[in-house]
Amino acid sequence: MKTGHIALRGFAEADLPVLDRFSTDPDAAAAFQWTSFTGPRARRRFAEDGFLSPASSAVAVTVDSAVAGMATWEAADRGGPVGGCFRVGVALLPDYRGHGTDKAYRLLVDQLFQHTRAHRLEAFVDSEDLDGQQVLEKTGFHREGLLCQVTWRDGGYRDEVVYAILREG
Repeated sequence: MKTGHIALRGFAEADLPVLDRFSTDPDAAAAFQWTSFTGPRARRRFAEDGFLSPASSAVAVTVDSAVAGMATWEAADRGGPVGGCFRVGVALLPDYRGHGTDKAYRLLVDQLFQHTRAHRLEAFVDSEDLDGQQVLEKTGFHREGLLCQVTWRDGGYRDEVVYAILREG
C-alpha cells in the first residue's frame, strides 16, 4: 500500500539494521516510542516468520523506498471472533517523525480493515505524549479513556490514553 511517498511493505533481511537502531540508539527510541521488534530477538523472529504471524506482526514503513520505521499489530481479541481486534502502533526514526506518521497509521488501518476480519483497532499512547495523541486523532481514532499507572517506564508507572477506530459498515 502506498500514500504519496509513504508505503508499507514486509521487512527484508537488509532492513534489520534499521530495527537495531530502535534498541541501540536513544534518539531512535525517543521518550514515548516502544518497539518489541528490536535487538537479538528481532533477528530470531525474522528468521522464524519474517515478523508476520496471527498473534503479532510488523512491516516496514518506507519513505521514498527508504525504511523509516515500522508499523505493528498484535491480536487483542476481546471475547469476539478471533482476529476481531488488534492493538496497533507506528514507530518512526527521528528524521521521519512529524512527516507522515499519520499517513503510516492510515495505511495500516486501511490494510487491516481490507485484509483481516478486524472490527476494532486500538492504540495506547502515553498520557504526556500530546503529539502521539494528535496523530491518532488526525487518523480517525477516537479517545476512549485513561488507564492509570498501567505502563512501567523510566523508573515509574505511567498513565496511557486508549484510542480506537472501528470498521465502518
